[in-house]
Amino acid sequence: MKNRFSFEKNERVASQKLIDELFTGGNSQSVAAFPLRAVYMVQQRQADEPPAKLLISVAKRRLHHAVDRNRTKRQLREAYRLNKHRLESTLPDNEQLVVAFIWLADGLESTDTVAARVKSLLKRISVKLQTKNS
Repeated sequence: MKNRFSFEKNERVASQKLIDELFTGGNSQSVAAFPLRAVYMVQQRQADEPPAKLLISVAKRRLHHAVDRNRTKRQLREAYRLNKHRLESTLPDNEQLVVAFIWLADGLESTDTVAARVKSLLKRISVKLQTKNS
């Protein structure tokens, strides 16, 4: 049995085609909770794919030092890993959610703040998905 709180490689968005579809396609939506913005879309799920995929973007323009960008990405991955079950429980078996977290702040935030914002965004996305599927 897989660990429920894992974050494996196949759960990351790596396809440029999928990234382009997420940001330029007409079926994606966006929600924000400063210092984050989440862009997401629902698509058909293949048999061997996970229920949700994640992309994290922290721009050099926002955080100039690589150590700060890496720290922020670690905080985002950890917060997502611990809270992704909120999304997976709301998705039908044949659908996959693709989410991109984009960092908006020009400085660092505490781990507790980042975790609270990720949790808030995931909760809002799951509520929107539930109302759409109802």
